[in-house]
Amino acid sequence: MSIESRLADLGVTLPDAPAPAANYVPFVKVGDIVYVSGQISNGPDGLITGKLGADMEVEAGAAAARTCAISLLAQLKAACDGDIDRLVRVVKLTGFVNSTANFTNQPQVINGASDFLVEALGDAGRHSRSAVSAASLPLGVAVEIEGIFQIK
Repeated sequence: MSIESRLADLGVTLPDAPAPAANYVPFVKVGDIVYVSGQISNGPDGLITGKLGADMEVEAGAAAARTCAISLLAQLKAACDGDIDRLVRVVKLTGFVNSTANFTNQPQVINGASDFLVEALGDAGRHSRSAVSAASLPLGVAVEIEGIFQIK
């Protein structure tokens, strides 16, 4: 079954890859590795903003992280000239969580992206990962995640 078919079964249609917001490229390909720039939490109603530990709960943060994973896959599809089935595996995610100094559940927030990728991609979605706190993120978003992918 194709990746887009599995995504459709989950009710997900990949959006067009978001354009970069500054002087950088959305992805870089080096051999069979694709480095995707950080994708910020963005839902159907716009940016998902907030600070975990202050005005946002872990579950809402995890949902925001899931939107980042969907944007990562959209960028990957663009990097693969529209053929996301070239994905071999997700290698690594680095997740940044806009959180208070005493918030310690960053891994549970980034699980929203990790769990989605495994659900959508199976074993190819299993990856190494970092989940860290940030005092603030661009535009006040709750989560930003960058990714490294192997393609064929």
